[in-house]
Amino acid sequence: MPLILLASSSPYRRQLLERLHLPFAHQSPDIDETPLPGESPRALVERLARAKAAALADQPAPTLIIGSDQATAIDGEILGKPLTHERAHQQLARASGQTLVFHTGLALLDSRTGECRSEVVDFQVRFRPLDAATIDRYLLAEQPYDCAGSFKAEGLGIALFDAMQGEDPTSLIGLPLIRLAALLREAGLQVP
Repeated sequence: MPLILLASSSPYRRQLLERLHLPFAHQSPDIDETPLPGESPRALVERLARAKAAALADQPAPTLIIGSDQATAIDGEILGKPLTHERAHQQLARASGQTLVFHTGLALLDSRTGECRSEVVDFQVRFRPLDAATIDRYLLAEQPYDCAGSFKAEGLGIALFDAMQGEDPTSLIGLPLIRLAALLREAGLQVP
């Protein structure tokens, strides 16, 4: 059985991958995540997911390397991790009352063959109207400054939404487990 390596420093992706009950290691890939000129969010996340997996492809043992990346955009601007309270407040104020599509890129690179399979899983979130006081209360309670979109759907962030729609709710957290489990089965692993 090949080793599984998650090409990510994200604790959220590690927590998600643990749900599959497969032993894995994780390592942070060192790649430039800057969008290319004119690159769409969908193209960006697929390119970055593949690049993250490829950055760790030189493994001594047969390894399945998982790369993932996520992005959304408002008015053509790709939202990244806010890192500060002020930027998170701005992101949520812009999302207020809108429906955003979160694109999560997923790649699985098999070091035995060099084959890399990738895809993008979309998930829609309709934000309820949010006033400044609501945004501040949420941000102070959960401090999601390391999360694209400035919320944690697996936590209190769910209270910011009117509705969610998509095939795989784990894609919203950053690692689409339904598709990943299918890719791992196609690579010969038994899940579960």
